[in-house]
Amino acid sequence: MRPCADRIIDVVKIRFGVGSGPTRPSDDLAAIVDQLEDLGIDSLWLSELVYAPQVDPVVGLAHAASRTRRLKLGTGVSVLPGRNPVLMAKQLASLAWLAPGRILPVFGLQPARAGERALFPVPPGRRGAVFDESLVLLRLLLEQPTVTFRGEFFSVEDAGVGLLPDRPLDLWLGGAAPAGLRRVGRLADGWLGSLLTPAEAAAAIVTIQDAAAEAGRTVDPDHFGISLPVALAEPDPGLLETIRDRRPGTDPRTLVPHGWAQTRRLVDEYTAAGISKFVVRPAAHPTSWTRFLTEVATELLPLQT
Repeated sequence: MRPCADRIIDVVKIRFGVGSGPTRPSDDLAAIVDQLEDLGIDSLWLSELVYAPQVDPVVGLAHAASRTRRLKLGTGVSVLPGRNPVLMAKQLASLAWLAPGRILPVFGLQPARAGERALFPVPPGRRGAVFDESLVLLRLLLEQPTVTFRGEFFSVEDAGVGLLPDRPLDLWLGGAAPAGLRRVGRLADGWLGSLLTPAEAAAAIVTIQDAAAEAGRTVDPDHFGISLPVALAEPDPGLLETIRDRRPGTDPRTLVPHGWAQTRRLVDEYTAAGISKFVVRPAAHPTSWTRFLTEVATELLPLQT
């Protein structure tokens, strides 16, 4: 397996992308995509929420790819265990052909919403093992013209998805559990965290790099990111409740900066912790996506390096 960092970087690049956040059927995705491209914002990230108005991330990113030439396109995050990795590899290879050098897949262990977990079935108690094997097979399919693979959960003979990218895609993972962080170090190329303090993010990076070293790998120091909800008004109560459920005992408002000044201060703290990629998303449905994206460009893009 190739190392995550096959080059030495001199400067960690601070970059800001936008996550779709809460959306409504009336939102104009085409207009959002066009504005992101025009403003020079680095990337668009679409989450996988099945029982919600959000567009499917693969479908949405294909739509965005057809309208842009520069904008990077990420899934933040898609569930891999419970999907066939061959079909996932085909979708990613197709996206990479449509938008060379711009596809940024991020995978997670399971949906954040408990009601959606049955949609991604795996053998009881084996979700982590399925995830590991899926990642190995997915990477092989995205790097080699034909693959023969025999594992516990998947077997293929002379399989190939065609349209391989010129440079293999970097496969990032989400999650914050210790086992998940070690999985990043063992098998992935980067990490996109969420709902963590800067100190917790710094500790997560150490765990990832230690696991990578144990596996004889490295993770590029430029490949650590955070998904950051920003409240310009009152945050979505559903988001606050989700944070309470996921982080018992933590005041959810400490993880959701209010206003751009507080957001910039928090970005500085994350940057000092080793985070360089930021996926900024509205903490509640914005009254105007045009205004939100304009403010992202005005308030945050000057912080890029």
